[in-house]
Amino acid sequence: MTETMVERLRANTRTWHDALEAAPFATAMLAGTLPLDRYVGQLAAYRVVLEALEGELSAATSPSVDSVWSADPGRLPLIDRDLRYFAGSGTAPKPWAAAEAEEFAQEIRSAAAAEPEALLGFLYVMEGSTMGGLVLCPYVTKAYGLGNGDGVAYYGSGDRGRWAAFTARMNQALTEPGAQHRVLAAAQRAYHHIAAISQALSTGLTPGS
Repeated sequence: MTETMVERLRANTRTWHDALEAAPFATAMLAGTLPLDRYVGQLAAYRVVLEALEGELSAATSPSVDSVWSADPGRLPLIDRDLRYFAGSGTAPKPWAAAEAEEFAQEIRSAAAAEPEALLGFLYVMEGSTMGGLVLCPYVTKAYGLGNGDGVAYYGSGDRGRWAAFTARMNQALTEPGAQHRVLAAAQRAYHHIAAISQALSTGLTPGS
């Protein structure tokens, strides 16, 4: 039986996914001991990435990109909402992973100009992260004493129905081997950048600390 595009993506990025779950940033979040400024720092880093990605996706003229992307609203307004909340409560983001986020954003812009279908590999990784965020949202809410959805608009935005529809569109749009290869390679590069962001945010932390 032929693997679908999403099955190939899942299999080819499993090692990266497992490594991110074992990073000090992730284990401290699960333990409820992640400093608040690291959490806000991740939101700020992801904002840089999503601003570039969503902007390039909206501007792309590739039919496959349009068929996958156009049906869903972006995540950028959700991160902006969270960052406004924390700024209002006195927690401004520190540049923990600013350089790493900008490197990712630059790669997104370069890929958009050279091979726009690669944007779907980046999108797969960022959309997938919201599913992990859905699992982590209760830990974040408890650790920082949040309520009424304050500060977790992005982490709480994962939706299994949306994910199922997104992956179905990916499978339908990406059947040509060359396009699949470009998207797979982009997903690997996306995980490389997300790992760099996670490593920067893990500075000084020990696993589970």
